[in-house]
Amino acid sequence: MERTNTTAGRAPRRRELLAGAAALGVTGLAGCLGFIEGDDPEAGLIGSGRAGRPEPGGTTIQELPDLSGQLTVYSGRNQFLVGAVEEHLNATYDDLDLDMRYAGSTEHVNTILTEGSGTPADVFFSVNAGSLGVLADRGRTRTLSEGVRSTAAESFRTEEWVGTSGRVRTVPYNTETYDEADLPDDILAYEGFDGQLGWAPSYGSCQAFITSMRILEGDDRTRQWVESVVDNGIEPYNDEFAVAQAVADGALDAGFTNHYYIQRVLDGSPDAPIDTAFTAGDAGATFNVAGAAVVDQADDPSLAENFIRHLLSAEVQEYFAVETFEYPAIPAVEPVGELPTVDELALPEIDLTALSDLEATVDLMRDAGAQL
Repeated sequence: MERTNTTAGRAPRRRELLAGAAALGVTGLAGCLGFIEGDDPEAGLIGSGRAGRPEPGGTTIQELPDLSGQLTVYSGRNQFLVGAVEEHLNATYDDLDLDMRYAGSTEHVNTILTEGSGTPADVFFSVNAGSLGVLADRGRTRTLSEGVRSTAAESFRTEEWVGTSGRVRTVPYNTETYDEADLPDDILAYEGFDGQLGWAPSYGSCQAFITSMRILEGDDRTRQWVESVVDNGIEPYNDEFAVAQAVADGALDAGFTNHYYIQRVLDGSPDAPIDTAFTAGDAGATFNVAGAAVVDQADDPSLAENFIRHLLSAEVQEYFAVETFEYPAIPAVEPVGELPTVDELALPEIDLTALSDLEATVDLMRDAGAQL
């Protein structure tokens, strides 16, 4: 099949983000800084303790003040992804009574707003910046100290919250069908793509991607793009891991997902014919963060800030890099494999908190024919 190269003349960027990640060995983080403990040195979630990684920089948990007291965290991050962090902190600090309450980030925001001054929440741990922005805009977060804010990279923080890890939108593609040079670096060009595309339109990250397009391109152009990819037969999936897996299986030629889903596919099947491409400076390269804020009614704001500081410790940042394949929020910890750094990505200029405007996006997508 003939493919048209639409990428001539673009600036070179590091692209070989997955081959190295997939080939790395698995050893417990106990071999790094003692984060994941247990009888089995191989224990852990996805890709724990990638072989050959440098020891992470930053401040270790041992160097931080002890966590002591009662702390209630409303976590919009899934327990499967961050439960090990909760368990480790509870095991490390005998005097810490940590109550992690798991639900969707939007649900937690609504709960905190409804509970008002009676909320038991001390910390809000969100899966995205939009939910953090909503809570901050409603005056329900405290200004963080400079000591906490300055720990995270500048692009990962505001006065009210700090990012704890990040992810970038990518285009996974089947390497048996395409070369990287065949993939457009302009997201709008995919409305005329000649292969089989897939996406997960009911998935929050996909809706945030379309929200980013609305912000950057306007509603009319975004509606046109959605209508075009739908008319061209884009295949809907329930989640973005399924999209990436379908690309690797050859059911799709390419798709739209967060970067870490490709890495998770390769973690289970290192030889799978899948790689990823980035678009440049548009919604297809939107970068979003998970992050945390101190709730305005926190019983002990210092303890709440110290907890967030632990999320930015060397060990936890290494955990996010090697376990969930996310971008660390502190510069001293490298992303896993050959991921380009944040500075090397051609990211669009966008206020991440604006990505919370999902209701209008859902309406637009449905009107344009997307199967939500």
